[in-house]
Amino acid sequence: MSTNACSLKWPAGRLVSGLCVGVALLPAAGASQPAPAVSPERVSINDNRTPAGTLSGTVLTVRLDARLGKWHPDRDSDPGVVVKAFAVDGGRLQVPGPIIRVREGTEIRASIRNSLAEPLVLRGFYPRPATEAAPVPVTVAPGETKEIAFSAGRAGTYYYWGATTAETTLGSRTGRDSQLVGALIVDPRDEAPADDRVLLISNWPSPTGGPLDIGRMVINGRSWPHTERLAYKVGDTVRIRLINAGAAVHPMHLHGFYFQVDSRGDERGDTVFGRGSSPRMAVTERLPPGRTFSLTWKPTRPGNWLFHCHDNAHLARGVPLDPSTAPLAHHHVENHAMEMMFGPVMGISVTGASMEPAPAAPRRQLALVARVDGGGTQADPAFGYTLHNGASTAAPPPPYLPGPTILLKRGEPVSITIKNELPEPTAVHWHGIELESYFDGVAGYSGDERRTTPAIPTGGSFDARFTPPRSGTFIYHTHVDEVRQQQAGLSGALLVLDDPASYNPDRDWVLLITIPRKREDVNTVVLLNGSATPAPREMRVGERYRLRFINAHTFRPSMRMRLLRDSALLEWRALAKDGMELPADQAVSGSAEIQMGNGETYDFEFIPSAIGAIRVDVTNAAGALLVSMPIQVR
Repeated sequence: MSTNACSLKWPAGRLVSGLCVGVALLPAAGASQPAPAVSPERVSINDNRTPAGTLSGTVLTVRLDARLGKWHPDRDSDPGVVVKAFAVDGGRLQVPGPIIRVREGTEIRASIRNSLAEPLVLRGFYPRPATEAAPVPVTVAPGETKEIAFSAGRAGTYYYWGATTAETTLGSRTGRDSQLVGALIVDPRDEAPADDRVLLISNWPSPTGGPLDIGRMVINGRSWPHTERLAYKVGDTVRIRLINAGAAVHPMHLHGFYFQVDSRGDERGDTVFGRGSSPRMAVTERLPPGRTFSLTWKPTRPGNWLFHCHDNAHLARGVPLDPSTAPLAHHHVENHAMEMMFGPVMGISVTGASMEPAPAAPRRQLALVARVDGGGTQADPAFGYTLHNGASTAAPPPPYLPGPTILLKRGEPVSITIKNELPEPTAVHWHGIELESYFDGVAGYSGDERRTTPAIPTGGSFDARFTPPRSGTFIYHTHVDEVRQQQAGLSGALLVLDDPASYNPDRDWVLLITIPRKREDVNTVVLLNGSATPAPREMRVGERYRLRFINAHTFRPSMRMRLLRDSALLEWRALAKDGMELPADQAVSGSAEIQMGNGETYDFEFIPSAIGAIRVDVTNAAGALLVSMPIQVR
């Protein structure tokens, strides 16, 4: 049989008509002729800058289609995976899905076509805030189109998403369902549209495990170093909306600056902070699955800066998307930031002249030496730091765990010479410190077009110079091969004080949480100040104590720190977050419990009121004890 006209279904059930010239279909006698395989259409990457739909007055009409496509979360030329994705009807598939963006008071009329071979269960197409605890999803059968109309509701950062079954939760989606999600932004009715960026985090789980196993963790459809690079000028007002549509917690950390948290919410609602309250400032903000937050940041110094998830396990390379490709072996690379760091990371370039004056005072000189500690192996190395205040950097006897606490004076310039006596390159990041980009410590990225921070080779050194502008609790840690080197022991506490000479460690406690060096221990315990069984400490009734909690673990973003007597929580008063003292309306008393993301620090004031035994417990999110430190109050 031959024909001059034909109808083909391509792609994924969409009917395309055309002419087929000179095609002869001549199957061999008695043979079954299989249909030729049709490659899935290519998914495009969505930067969330172009709203979908057509606005007429106060009515937005948007037509979406769900289809199968091939998504390339790395470079376009790298292997991809087949996923379900949304498209504007008639357009290309997008990851993340098309952004729906309207003002308050807008009616959204959505037409959703399911061109998949399985049901599509939709959530998120309803007015905000949600009036029901669990809004009823809309199920669209294969080949069906459904019309949904609703009022946008209150201003905020929201999202819509889909799955194959009604029982599937956002965080439990696996495989092909994982990218069925898009942003839904409602702007205030009477304000000009914000010049902001919408960053949607999603993940493609490894096909060999559950949704938390790393295949790819991406921002707006890409994994670093292929994520979009953001560019601003000194003095700009930067506004960013974050949506976590994946299965993992992401503590989002901005290098070199504080940002203001403007709102927090989820699919159902959003709480905007501001009027009548002090700003909520942070350098690291914990973002659980299904949650959102928005921020404002004003860069005052030029250079290259990172904004990334601080769960270091999420920065590790995922499984190869091409099954025939061997996993990346651990090896030295020329550029750590571009070749050994992956996942939910954004690079930000700031140009212009610094708004901050250069310090005039002489610099204090310190040396921080990275050394090999005892008891390590090639698979589980043992590294550590030693701190030196004079000309000699001779090695003291090990062990070198925990890292030494560095005490600096607010407003005093310092030069810290990092010396590398490890058998591999390293670098040090000064987490939470406001400083020049070149000294920020991301090897291969920090700096600017004139100079880029190098990795420190074996036997080499690097001078990090900065002037800490505020007193507070900070962290220093390696920013080369983070998972391996931090687990080996390369992290420590950095305290900036008004008067370091008056620091009293008996009243001012550092509580540094890190990961054990041995892999067999990492799932059952954590280290508190370098020990899985910390020694008992003492307090005195009526004395004031400052407790400085630091989560420098590499993959536990949901640990809870508690201060208890028997099974009862005691009471403390919040003092600081990420090194910044809290304003009066946030420095409040409450139950002695805090949940912390990686890279966060919290300071609390505690005054024991009765003698007896109390303790600090650190648990996982489910309450399983990871480490405990006994305290005797006298």
